[in-house]
Amino acid sequence: MSTDRASESAIKRDEIDSVHSLESSAGLLSASICREARMSRDPRFDGKFFVGVLTTGIYCRTVCPAVAPKEQNVRYFDSAVKAAQAGLRPCLRCRPDSAPGSNPWKGTGTTLARAISLIEAGALAGKSSGEPASTVTQLADRLGISSRYLNKLFTEGFGTSPKQYALYRQLLFAKQLLHQTQLPITQVALAAGFNSIRRFNEAFKQTLQLTPTQLRKIALTKAAKEQVIDSSTGFGEIDTLGEFVPHYGLTLYQYYRPPLDWASQLAFYRLRAVKGMEWFTPQVSHPQASDAVQIADETNVSAEAKADENGLEYGRCFAIGKMRGTVQIIHEPKLNRFKLAIALTEDSAVDELQLLVTEVRRILDLDADMQQIEQGLSTLPSLGLTPFSGLRIPGAGSLFEAVCRAILGQQVTVVQATKLLNILVEAYGERFSLNGREYRLFPTPEAIREASLTELKMPGARKLALNALAAFICEHPEASVDDWLSVKGIGPWTIAYAKLRGLGDPNVFLHSDLIVKKHLLALYIKNNKLDETAAAAVSYPQLCEQLSQQIAPWGSYLTFQLWHQ
Repeated sequence: MSTDRASESAIKRDEIDSVHSLESSAGLLSASICREARMSRDPRFDGKFFVGVLTTGIYCRTVCPAVAPKEQNVRYFDSAVKAAQAGLRPCLRCRPDSAPGSNPWKGTGTTLARAISLIEAGALAGKSSGEPASTVTQLADRLGISSRYLNKLFTEGFGTSPKQYALYRQLLFAKQLLHQTQLPITQVALAAGFNSIRRFNEAFKQTLQLTPTQLRKIALTKAAKEQVIDSSTGFGEIDTLGEFVPHYGLTLYQYYRPPLDWASQLAFYRLRAVKGMEWFTPQVSHPQASDAVQIADETNVSAEAKADENGLEYGRCFAIGKMRGTVQIIHEPKLNRFKLAIALTEDSAVDELQLLVTEVRRILDLDADMQQIEQGLSTLPSLGLTPFSGLRIPGAGSLFEAVCRAILGQQVTVVQATKLLNILVEAYGERFSLNGREYRLFPTPEAIREASLTELKMPGARKLALNALAAFICEHPEASVDDWLSVKGIGPWTIAYAKLRGLGDPNVFLHSDLIVKKHLLALYIKNNKLDETAAAAVSYPQLCEQLSQQIAPWGSYLTFQLWHQ
């Protein structure tokens, strides 16, 4: 791993051993597996653990390009936070801040998992408006537990407090922005959730042992060596530092662990796309930021791009807080990453940028450990399923969008549901302009609450369900998704679909879906070689109960595998 910048103060081995290393606490991977993964630079393990290098005082990703250190000089950690707690700083070559997320609690429904999700959504971060960050006590209240118990969960899980965990996540995001963009340092601080520039500088230097200015200089120096300048614009397309577009644009890179079936994911999005809110463009080798938001008509997409879904880029607009804009998603499979070309309106605040990145990662399901998931899918004895490799959860733009898609999709085809969705967005979605083009946002609950919905050709009961759910969300913003069941017309299937595509819940086995039922029974009958009489005697509820227990916590992936059959 990297040997750049030797530690200013030597780190004693017994101090490193005293923290919760992967070997001693999590027990998820053996030391021998970690060694093989780091020596082979296996991208499937990227972000699942980190390698602490005692001789240099840094920690690295498994894919670090530097010369691998000797085994006696390394320790393994199952999170970047634990490596930092051991006194190690992130490597400047492989940049652990860019590694895919790996939450071992995901899908378990634990309080810790919910706390992590809220923190990553900015629960403990400040706002550019001057609004103070929530306290740990307020976070605990949202979770329905005491602050003392919340602190205990983080101490046992990470060896640190919720506040320190949140601070380190903010600093890693700031580091990512300093490496990959030319955002001014003041804007970087705001985007990372710091209201005080002084506090940002102090925390950055104390934790990462560099000032933001020093890190930016290192990034610029490296970028200058690798930059390819476009003579027509003066801007470059480079690997280590994103293009800078004055006032409104930036580029970020988001990594994942392979495999990833981008063609299937794109096909899913295209079939359900909303005009003006989502678009697809033929992928080019060096798109400039000014082209990155260009809407492509279906008629303008080349035959080659249509035949090869991997040849398309996916774009959509967004509104988060006071931030509005577009994001163009470009797949770079050779590097196991996506390039995000983000364009913001000039009046946008940047303090929701981290939440935007979190949402894009959810939409693309970039933190999934497909190796582990597919292993679980392939060992279902009653199905004999050979899973399609790299099939992930294609998320919706928001939880409300997901539940509206579910309601409009009841008892109609996907094509009919998409037509209804386009009508809904056209009639009630907010519009905004950017770079001379108009975009449509998905309607808010406030807009749907009092909407007549006369434009939608569907049963009146379904319209009333949309109105009632929107009103319930407006009146009870802190209510859980399960609480929506109290709304007339909202049933278990709708709730499950909302969790699946709106929250990225990995354990939603949608066995009540007719297509899932059809393919599931066909697989079961074929694998068990049942004749017509035996097949008719199969208890579907009993089969689903058995499979739900066997596949947990990866029920959502079984759902998409069956949809994909």
